[in-house]
Amino acid sequence: MTDSTTRDLVARYVGVWGLAEAGERRKAIETLWVESGTHVLQPPEEIRTAAAGLGFVASTLEATGYDELEARVARTYEEFVAGGEYSFRPGAYAVRLKDVVRFDWEMVATASGEVVGGGQEVLMVGADQRIVADYQFPNP
Repeated sequence: MTDSTTRDLVARYVGVWGLAEAGERRKAIETLWVESGTHVLQPPEEIRTAAAGLGFVASTLEATGYDELEARVARTYEEFVAGGEYSFRPGAYAVRLKDVVRFDWEMVATASGEVVGGGQEVLMVGADQRIVADYQFPNP
């Protein structure tokens, strides 16, 4: 079931990754996630391979709490959005089942509008509708 509350959450979530101003970004993070919220990323294969070459098992990367979430979002903004080459947008798919929200997102080339990346997100939300856990699965 996708309702306006779910669509709004998805839009705000995807939007936070494109916020340029640090104060605005921090406020959005605190509005979206609970204080102890976690973002868990399934890293791309090349990162898992590089980590394995160093003797690490990097099946996931995690950011927990506002400071780590802010660093994660800011790093993504700097790498993909700040230069004006890409932006993020919600995909066509979003569904909610009780406290779980699952949706697609896309990374789009700003010059052409071409979808150049994306993935799927699974959010666990609390009673206050803020994110408790966020699981990101980028497309290979």
